[in-house]
Amino acid sequence: MACSVSSSPLFSLKLSKPPLLLLHSNTTHPSTFSSSNTTHSSSKGTLFFTQRSSVFTRMPLLSISNRRVGYTYTKVSAHKEDSSEADVVAAEQEVFDWSSVVLPFIFPALGGLLFGYDIGATSGATIALQSAELSGTTWFNLSSIQLGLVVSGSLYGALIGSILVYPIADFLGRRRELISAAVLYLLGGLITGFAPDFGVLIIGRFLYGLGIGLAMHGAPLYIAETSPSQIRGTLISLKELMIVLGILLGYLVGSIEINAVGGWRYMYGLSAPIAVLMGLGMLSLPPSPRWLLLRAIQGKASIQEYKEKAIQGLSKLRGRPAGDKVSQKQIEDTLISLKSTYAADDSEGSFWEVFQGPSLKAFTIGGGLVLFQQITGQPSVLYYAGSILQSAGFAAASDAARVSVVIGIFKFLMTGVAVLKVDDLGRRPLLIGGVSGITLSLLLLAAYYKVLSGYPIVAVGALLLYVGCYQISFGPISWLMVSEIFPLRTRGRGISLAVLTNFGSNAIVTFAFSPLKELLGAENLFLLFAAIALVSLLFVVFVVPETKGLSLEQIESEILK
Repeated sequence: MACSVSSSPLFSLKLSKPPLLLLHSNTTHPSTFSSSNTTHSSSKGTLFFTQRSSVFTRMPLLSISNRRVGYTYTKVSAHKEDSSEADVVAAEQEVFDWSSVVLPFIFPALGGLLFGYDIGATSGATIALQSAELSGTTWFNLSSIQLGLVVSGSLYGALIGSILVYPIADFLGRRRELISAAVLYLLGGLITGFAPDFGVLIIGRFLYGLGIGLAMHGAPLYIAETSPSQIRGTLISLKELMIVLGILLGYLVGSIEINAVGGWRYMYGLSAPIAVLMGLGMLSLPPSPRWLLLRAIQGKASIQEYKEKAIQGLSKLRGRPAGDKVSQKQIEDTLISLKSTYAADDSEGSFWEVFQGPSLKAFTIGGGLVLFQQITGQPSVLYYAGSILQSAGFAAASDAARVSVVIGIFKFLMTGVAVLKVDDLGRRPLLIGGVSGITLSLLLLAAYYKVLSGYPIVAVGALLLYVGCYQISFGPISWLMVSEIFPLRTRGRGISLAVLTNFGSNAIVTFAFSPLKELLGAENLFLLFAAIALVSLLFVVFVVPETKGLSLEQIESEILK
């Protein structure tokens, strides 16, 4: 393709030094082009282009033709008057077909939907289980401890699952891990739905929780490693949207079956067909090409064999012909980058490497985000949702199911805002704005319970502000950052530790809430959460980097080192 300069460019600048070329193409083989004065070179898998011309033209990064996103090489130059050489940074955007991106996202994301569904379904199932008329059992008279085990049984399973997956994540691979999660979801849902007694019910809840632990680990890994970098944030944020959608689905099924005898069995059992769909879908997808290359350089398989599998897998994931030239080039470049990063004799790393060097920096960022996600009081704020809405005179407040649905719909809408903006605005702006709003909302809630009890509209506004700000910040962005910040070699173990941190801190906050509420009172409890939220805001400002638009290899080389 011939390169030309627009007669009316969006941005042009006269330069005395040879500037940089922004090459734009909509062809399926964008690496093939011609230009009389253009040179290119490759270093560690990154292409560099320069153009000897006096005019630099800015062109759009993406263009869509026949649903295929253009393959673009972007160059940024920092010219200094006293320097004879320009500093060059190259970023390569991938070619992909939108229709081919859907399936590699939707089937892993079903793991998130099933996690959310369990949360929503449990709220209705626990009511039906304790009813003499509706439980359909002779063991409906559950003690507080037994009821607690029903509610938290999946949480304990998720904790154990995140521990078990730590040493075996790289052996299993992302695809097999998600297939295993689907099997556990299926077994857990069926055993819980058909449970003849309380003991079997708890076994089913625990197995389902194991599936949650594997799915919440494997899904962000697979999506991050198979997504085009320019929409990676959108797709991983969509996984959070799927969790919220699952919660809404659970609430909906619960409201439909709440008056049926044994309706709790249907609430839990409906997860089984969704789990079957997830498992069959993952069987139809290829393994993560990045995981295949990692295992190859770790000496676990033939480099040539796994390289060919990676090329075939990437071609399928991008909707290209099998073994096409573009996929070959991308896999070769990624392999060169991995080889230059990991020495052959130390490619697998030690068990404790996640606590060292770049991996420790990544865990500080990712683990810190998921920790603050929980300890800024999300379960506690939602606990007060019913009483806050009731005090404001909302009729729906007398009906717990309807209140939950209203809040769930609002959560869904606000998560949609994050999905639409995360690859446009970036991660940091959403986090900074959202956490600032969380801090303000917690201060308003403390003020309401302390001095503004006569103004319930303040509490309602604060509640909605909290939910909305959480869903555009900590909700989706924490898991997005976790999935992309770890180096490839320790990504599996690092994310398993982040999942463990998430569920562990969730359990601590859940169990500590009641005694803290009794000890401090509502107003001081919200002040405590506000102080924690302020600390988390400082953490985001000074520790969390921006990863928008960077490939996973660029994040590893530019941010972590």
